Amino acid sequence: MLNVFVGFFKMLGEMKFAHPHLLWLLLILLPYVGWYIWKRHRQHTAITVSTTEPFARPPRTFRYWLRHLPMVLRCLTIALLIIALARPQTTDRQVNGKSITEGIDIMIALDVSGSMDMMDFKPTRLEACKQIAAEFVKKRENDNIGLVLYAGEAYTLCPPTTDHAYFQELVKTVNRDPLEDGTAIGDGLGLAVSHLSESKAKSKVVILLSDGVNNAGYIDPRAAAAMAKEYGIKVYTISCGTNGRMAGIKIPGHGVVQFPTELDEKLLKEIASETGGRYFSAGNEKKLREVYAEIDKMETTKREQKTVVEWKNEQYLPFLILALCCFILELIARFGFLRSNPS
Repeated sequence: MLNVFVGFFKMLGEMKFAHPHLLWLLLILLPYVGWYIWKRHRQHTAITVSTTEPFARPPRTFRYWLRHLPMVLRCLTIALLIIALARPQTTDRQVNGKSITEGIDIMIALDVSGSMDMMDFKPTRLEACKQIAAEFVKKRENDNIGLVLYAGEAYTLCPPTTDHAYFQELVKTVNRDPLEDGTAIGDGLGLAVSHLSESKAKSKVVILLSDGVNNAGYIDPRAAAAMAKEYGIKVYTISCGTNGRMAGIKIPGHGVVQFPTELDEKLLKEIASETGGRYFSAGNEKKLREVYAEIDKMETTKREQKTVVEWKNEQYLPFLILALCCFILELIARFGFLRSNPS
């Protein structure tokens, strides 16, 4: 019997509810108890007599001490029914074994400067880069992937995550705001490297995309590359556009205005070479897809994961049985040994 009670209270400690909001119904017991006390008080009457000797209190029997038992049992019945309605559950877990998945840690550093609005990519460089990056991330299910945006300065839009649905939702919101215009390649690369500096993955990669010349920021791009090398981070650099080629930008009130593309390919090649990565040139969205497809073939690192099987056990039946027992005991008490006018 002791083991039964110990097991029951252990189950209570591990219990969760499928519909916990129904437990608020327990508050209905408060007005019920208040009404019961008020009703009992109303049952007392008062008369004026010269002496109370004829009304001397007789010895109190067990019926007197148990006079509130039906009300207590009814409250327990209601409480147990509400708990059963909330569907108490316990959870069993079992480790079935271990599985090996492939994955690496990747940060994408994306240029969002004004020149990314050029329309030599369809519909623009920035929109094409957003779409193709989202397609790339969708394929890399086991990778931690984050996103840094940079223009005249840099900020983190998404730290490394395996929640790729969340990542892709954020990518849709990418624009230059609130960054000032400019191209701070060093700041973008430095911020991306900082996110991977404490990574435990054997393979850490930054994909750095730029369509201009470094002309802003506080960190020298070569210093950022040296920092990446120190942490064992490869940097794959991508130049977006064709150097010297004219491309149009829509300017409100002026229509489409042509501007030349100016790329610092030498700097991007140096960064890639310094860190053991590779430099790629993408003159249009088709070429950019090919670049990401080639990067997709990069080496991966094994990660060990435990496979956990979980199932839920419904525990409402014990509460229903207890509620039924309390209800039967109330009937026995109310219409049995505690009945006011026994026949």
